[in-house]
Amino acid sequence: MYESVLGISAQLQSDRENMGDTKVDTISRLAQWKFDNFGPCSYKKSDSFKLGLWNWHLAIEKNRYLYIRLFPEPSRLSKEQPPFARFILRVSNLGLSRTTYISPIQERMLRNSDDFVWPVNNSNNTYYGRFIIDVEFLDLMVCQLSGGPPTSIWPAEGNMQSLSTQSALQTMSRMLYEGILTDVTINTTDGTMRAHKAILSARSPVFLSMFIHDLKEKESSTIEINDMSSESCMALLSYMYGTIKPPEFWKHRLALLAAANKYDMMDLKEACEESLLEDINSENVLERLQEAWLYQLDKLKKGCLTYLFDFGKIHDIKDELNSFFQTADRKLLSGMFLEALNVWKPV
Repeated sequence: MYESVLGISAQLQSDRENMGDTKVDTISRLAQWKFDNFGPCSYKKSDSFKLGLWNWHLAIEKNRYLYIRLFPEPSRLSKEQPPFARFILRVSNLGLSRTTYISPIQERMLRNSDDFVWPVNNSNNTYYGRFIIDVEFLDLMVCQLSGGPPTSIWPAEGNMQSLSTQSALQTMSRMLYEGILTDVTINTTDGTMRAHKAILSARSPVFLSMFIHDLKEKESSTIEINDMSSESCMALLSYMYGTIKPPEFWKHRLALLAAANKYDMMDLKEACEESLLEDINSENVLERLQEAWLYQLDKLKKGCLTYLFDFGKIHDIKDELNSFFQTADRKLLSGMFLEALNVWKPV
């Protein structure tokens, strides 16, 4: 009887531990599942996690191989508009062998748990220690069952605007691109364009100050923007006139961020920060961290540090860190050091 009670108690404890390590953390386009020991069970499934339009699950099954599955949670959305995903998987075992397996880039429609199964050759039979499974989504697209190519959800077009708003935006677009009654000239590094003082003044307090005070811009009706190309400046004007398209915004968002900071356009600055948070990866995280520090973007800075330290991605950019440490602001490096201490402090 005593042994039976002990067995039941041990099983309950095991069940509680298994329930506690099913949570998946997400940031930007990365999902990470951490759990300790595979234990006696042959199958483990994560809690659902939201990424893009869908809720997802990860699952791992052990046999001769470790089988990793990624699939959307069954729903009306995943049935009517199944995701077409482009992604990379990484499985790390931090036990004695400290092995890591990285999948090729996967591209496929995902409807259920049978659509993607990745067999990992677990020849060492390492089921103990801490497991980390990373899924990095390179793109997520919506498949239309009626046919046609899948369309990316990044960047999203947003909700359909009302007819009156569309008409107003078409008018603003004509004013800008056809130069209707323009009254100010903008000189950039490689070209000239025309705009309207009233629109610029309504969108930026810096431009308003230029035209209501006795400054050279008011007298000459000319603005010198010598730190932007004509293409980037047109993207800025398109934003100010409300006619910018998502691909144009994404292409020029770093230049737009600098302009938003210079001309005190907080809405544009926030939009750039949110956009830069959406696609943090190992190739751009250090650049994003520099931008966050330069323009005082706390959410972006926190996102980059979380990506590097909480998600352990700092180990993927060892070669880039040397040059970064030589050029980065010392206060930024101090903040990174404190973040590292916080993450690696003893439990």
